[in-house]
Amino acid sequence: MKKSQGLITALMISATLNAQMTEKITAAADKIEAKCIAWRKDIHQNPELGNREFRTAKLVADHLRQLGLEVKEGVAKTGVVAILRGGKPGPCIALRADMDALPIVENDNLRYASKVKAMYNGQQVGVMHACGHDTHVAILMSVAEILNGLKKDIKGTVKFIFQPSEEGPPEGEEGGGYLMVKEGVMDNPKVDAVFGLHIESDIETGHIEYKPGAFMASSDWFHIKVTGKGSHGSQPWLGIDPIAISAQIIEGLQQIVSRQSMLTKAPVVITVGKIQGGVRNNIIPDSCILDGTIRTLDSKMQEETHERIRNTVTKIAEAGGATAEISIDGKTLVTYNTPELVKRMVPSLEAAAGAANVKERDWVTGAEDFSYYGTKAPSFFFYLGGMPRGNDPAKAPPHHTSSFFVDDAGMKTGIKAFCQIVFDYLK
Repeated sequence: MKKSQGLITALMISATLNAQMTEKITAAADKIEAKCIAWRKDIHQNPELGNREFRTAKLVADHLRQLGLEVKEGVAKTGVVAILRGGKPGPCIALRADMDALPIVENDNLRYASKVKAMYNGQQVGVMHACGHDTHVAILMSVAEILNGLKKDIKGTVKFIFQPSEEGPPEGEEGGGYLMVKEGVMDNPKVDAVFGLHIESDIETGHIEYKPGAFMASSDWFHIKVTGKGSHGSQPWLGIDPIAISAQIIEGLQQIVSRQSMLTKAPVVITVGKIQGGVRNNIIPDSCILDGTIRTLDSKMQEETHERIRNTVTKIAEAGGATAEISIDGKTLVTYNTPELVKRMVPSLEAAAGAANVKERDWVTGAEDFSYYGTKAPSFFFYLGGMPRGNDPAKAPPHHTSSFFVDDAGMKTGIKAFCQIVFDYLK
C-alpha cells in the first residue's frame, strides 16, 4: 500500500514538473517569436546555394557564440555545429536544420522576396528559399537560445547541427548530410538520438504530422545514353533513331512502375526529368541522353527496380538496333523513423502542439538527406505545418516552385516541439 502511494505521489510530482516545463517553453517561444521571424526574413532575402552558405553560416555561428556555446565552423564545407552542455549529466541529443536554397527565381509576391543571383553549374540563376530551409535555421537558432537559458534544467548534452547542401552539392563536390556524417558530426560526443523537422506548405500552421518506420523515399538519379546512327530526317531507314528508341524506353520505365512493382507493399516512382538529343528538326542525331530519378521506400524493392531499369533500357535499345549505357547514382537513403523513438516522443509533440493537432500520415515519395544521420543513431523526422489557417491544401504552392510560401506563424510550433523533445528525452 505504501509503495503504491509512493508511486502515485512520484507520478503526480513528475506530471507537475512536466507541466511547469511546458509552460516555461511556451512562454519562451512566445517571447522569441518576433526575433525568429526577423531571422527568417533576413535569411530569406539573402539565400545561398549548397556548399556556398557563407553568410548564413556566419549569422548562425555568431549567434551561437554569443550564447556561449561550443561552436565549430567549416564542417562539411559550410556547416556549423554547436554543443550545449546541460547542468546535469545525461545522454546526447542532436537537432538538425538545413541551410541551403534553390536555383529558382522567386515570384515578387513578398516584401522580403529574394533578388539574389548566383552561378550554378556554370550558369547564372536566381536563388530562392523555395523549400523552407530559412525557417528551419531560424527555428533552431531560437531553440538554441531558449535551451541555453534553461540549461541548468537540462540533463545531458544538446548538439545543434546546421547543415549545408541538403538539396545536393554542385557538380563534382561532396556535401550535405552524407558529408556531415562522414566528417564525424554524430561523434564527440556520441549522439544517442537525432531529430529533424521540415515545414510544409500544405499542412496548416500549428499542426504536426509524422510516420513511424519508412517515412520518406530514397532518391537515386539515373543517366542513360542511347547511341544509334544519324541520318537525314526524311530518311529514317538509313539510320537508327535514338530519339524514337528513347521514347520507347520512357514508356518501358513506366511499365516497371505500373506492371512490375508490388505497389501494395510500397510506392515506386520513376521520372525522366531531362532529355537531350538533336540540334535541328530534320536531322536524326547519333545519340540521345535521358536523366531522371527513382524513388523507393523499401531496400529490396530499390534493388529490384534498379535491375529492372537496366534490363528495360538495354533490351529496348538492343531491339531497335541501338546501344544504351546506364548509370545509377544513389543520392539519399530512405528516411527511417525509429518506431520505438517515435512512440516515446509523440507525447512531446502533442504537448507542444496539442494532441488534436498531431497525427500520423502516409509515407512520402520526396527524399531527405536527414536519412544519413539515422545510420548512426535512432532518428525521428517530422513535418511542421506552414500553410495559413483556413487555406485549401490542394491550392497550396508546392515546394521547389517560384510561388512557394509558408506562414511565419508556423515556426513557433516548431520551436516548442524541439524544446519539448529535448527535455522529455533527456529527463
